[in-house]
Amino acid sequence: MESDFLIHELERHITKDINDSHANGELTVVWRDWDEKFNKPEMVYVNKINSKEVKGPHIHQNRTSFFYCVQGEIIVIVKDNEGKYHEIRGNSNQPQLIEVSNGTAAALLNPAKDTATVLVLADISWKPDDNEMKNVTFNNYNWDKWK
Repeated sequence: MESDFLIHELERHITKDINDSHANGELTVVWRDWDEKFNKPEMVYVNKINSKEVKGPHIHQNRTSFFYCVQGEIIVIVKDNEGKYHEIRGNSNQPQLIEVSNGTAAALLNPAKDTATVLVLADISWKPDDNEMKNVTFNNYNWDKWK
């Protein structure tokens, strides 16, 4: 991958009632087996982040992760290979899949008062004893701005 992270715009489709065809919601396509946006995921899971909490930062040494905020709001904080921080906002109203490549340091932050729910796809499945994740610190990042 040329970048440390990417944002994939996702397809949204209005769904309709079977009786009178009024709009009854929507469907967002996250991944299909024929999509060529990224490698076929080996693992799909749901990550919940409590209010004002941070998960990470850490580096997945082998795995590329894809984040879609299903409920609430998240900030994906990425430290690129040049040491620059990027803040990518995701929320349940914005159909985006945020891709963080392997070897890139990132953290997930919930800036809101309610729990955030994030659908995560990974191109390599996690195993309890693989030691694939390395915790890091963002010492020069201003965490106080989110309090």
